[in-house]
Amino acid sequence: MGGGRWRRVLSGIWRMLAVWAVSTLTMLVLAGALPDFRLQAESGESATQIAVTAAFGAGAFGLLSSLVWPLLVRAMLLVPALVLGLLVFFLNGSLLLLALWLNPSGQGAAAPETAVVVAAVMSAVASATGGALAVRDDDAYRRRLYRLADRRRRHAAGRPGPAGPGTVFLQLDGVGHDVLESATRDGLMPTVAEWLGLAPPASAGAVRPRPTHRLTPWRTDWSSQTGASQLGILHGTNHDVPAFRWYEKDTREVMVCNRPSSAAELQRRAVDRTGDGGLLTVDGASRGNLFSGGAEQLALVLSIAARRGRRNRSRAGYFAYFSDPANAVRTAMSFVADVLREIGQSSRARFTEQRPRVKRGGLYPFIRAFATVVERDVVVAAVIGDMFAGRAAIYADLVAYDEVAHHSGPHSRDAAKILQRLDRSLALIAQVAEHAPRAYRIVLLSDHGQSPGETFLARYGLTLGDLVRAGCGLPVPRRAQRTHSGAEARAAVRAALRIPVEEGVEEYRPTRRSEPITLASGNLGLVSFPDVSHRMSREEIDARHPALLSTLANHPGIGFVLVRSEEHGGVVLGAHGAEIPIDELSDEHPGPLADFGPGAADAVRRTHGFPHTADIMVNSWYEPTDGEVLAFEEQIGSHGGLGGCQSRPFLMSPLVLSEPVEEGEDLVGAEHVHRVLRRWLREADGPQIPLAHGSAPVRGAGNCATGRGEPAPAPRSNPADA
Repeated sequence: MGGGRWRRVLSGIWRMLAVWAVSTLTMLVLAGALPDFRLQAESGESATQIAVTAAFGAGAFGLLSSLVWPLLVRAMLLVPALVLGLLVFFLNGSLLLLALWLNPSGQGAAAPETAVVVAAVMSAVASATGGALAVRDDDAYRRRLYRLADRRRRHAAGRPGPAGPGTVFLQLDGVGHDVLESATRDGLMPTVAEWLGLAPPASAGAVRPRPTHRLTPWRTDWSSQTGASQLGILHGTNHDVPAFRWYEKDTREVMVCNRPSSAAELQRRAVDRTGDGGLLTVDGASRGNLFSGGAEQLALVLSIAARRGRRNRSRAGYFAYFSDPANAVRTAMSFVADVLREIGQSSRARFTEQRPRVKRGGLYPFIRAFATVVERDVVVAAVIGDMFAGRAAIYADLVAYDEVAHHSGPHSRDAAKILQRLDRSLALIAQVAEHAPRAYRIVLLSDHGQSPGETFLARYGLTLGDLVRAGCGLPVPRRAQRTHSGAEARAAVRAALRIPVEEGVEEYRPTRRSEPITLASGNLGLVSFPDVSHRMSREEIDARHPALLSTLANHPGIGFVLVRSEEHGGVVLGAHGAEIPIDELSDEHPGPLADFGPGAADAVRRTHGFPHTADIMVNSWYEPTDGEVLAFEEQIGSHGGLGGCQSRPFLMSPLVLSEPVEEGEDLVGAEHVHRVLRRWLREADGPQIPLAHGSAPVRGAGNCATGRGEPAPAPRSNPADA
């Protein structure tokens, strides 16, 4: 055994003994502080005997945690994730009670509830001690990665290694091109800045690091949300996904992209349409996504969450992380810390009367902490396991930023903190790539951005549903009628009908099936009439509700309205009587779409052709100067329709891969991103997937607030892997 290996062994033994000593001391302190936890008999024992009891208990607890804990977690894989998080504490406490029972002196004892507290504290202290010692040893973490890689290589001895480099696709959910550029410029994401060659020199006089990646913006479809974008990216089509949620008249069901049954159905339709399993069909892994992409290795994938049986591995990713009790306790403590952090941040926003602002109470602090802590840790651990296993293609979604930006704003200090943590996760994955059994190329991308702005309700005092009901002559909630905007809606009805509309309109009570269904997807609204089996035309809607379309199109919070026309096929309605057939819309003659930038007409025209497009599609007002929209949901950072940075995500790729698009062209639509990623997998000699016919590369560009301008030229030198 070489000197270097001896030093590593001795260093490992020293750290293990140090953690044992600190755990023993922690147990002694807790025995003195907690009345229901003791390490001596009632008659009393000598200090030496108490110390020996504590040392044995700490050692037995550590050994049981290492040997028994993974088996317990594997047995609990079928338990829902949040329940498993609670069971972590009780299982940990049970192991401590077992350790005390095994003590030969028989002096240790603890009440069950006290054992839970003692076990949690000991695991946290042991984890912190190990981490602190590893920090003091500069190469400790690197050596651990080497050992994991060496272990896998030994297990794979005699078998052929993976051919060619693998590819890791990391989706930073909701991070727009503008946010990423700002974060790298302001030093929030040093890892990304280094990949782009934007990191400051390591020392005075040193040259700036050369870039390894290029950054390319792309443009989403009209439905700028994860369901449409990720379905297109992973499965090659997002046909007939008009929004995040929509009503389907043939099945009389509301489809919601983040509902397991809806996600499974959307994936099935995509596979039927393309005849292909997806981007990850061969040796792929899908982690934390809405859809599988055809991968065999699945964890936290929503489209399979509704399944039961052996093939449902949606929760299997939890094992990779929770099999280590220290990880479990550390994540639980981080979870609690993030809940408290959110309560503090929301309280500060309320006390300082921050505007815009939405309610952030109830269960939201726990939902946020689950996205920013638990899901992040589990997904990153799953990606690391996939890389050590040498899988060819890995696609993972990190949703933390999107969740926080919805409630705090895309440019808020709260969201900036999340970007810093995500960058640390990227740095960890990059370190792992250095020790994986094959080279890995790391591709960063996002599915959409977010546009800031107050809510439609906050601005006008009524929801889109209230406005639709007013336009239909249906009763409007009194809270809306008392506001200025409620009067504004009634005035719009009077103007459209050219007759006085009295408050007695509430006397008209239509049957339930004839009332419209109004759904919101960010700043995109959908209105459907469930009692009509087909998509209603403008002429049919006017005959039934003469004031509705005029009420919507002329409201100051509405940007434009799309409706089918018997005469023109489809028309876009705007304020002041604007009415343009969709076939006549273009970037040169945008009509009511002028403020929404290049490509808006094509995006609207494409959605108009979907079978399940709503009777009325409503896009909110948009202010191109400051990039603000009005969300129909309670979000101050929103996405789902047209307007601003929500439609301009990014694609960041290693220079060793070919350019996403030709110079001067645009990258438009999730389906085109899918074709680019397929090409890169072929270049990496990975899964051999046939390219769809008629694929033509295009390039997205422009300022996300105006949709105009040119991006900075991408670097073209120094090809390198991530």
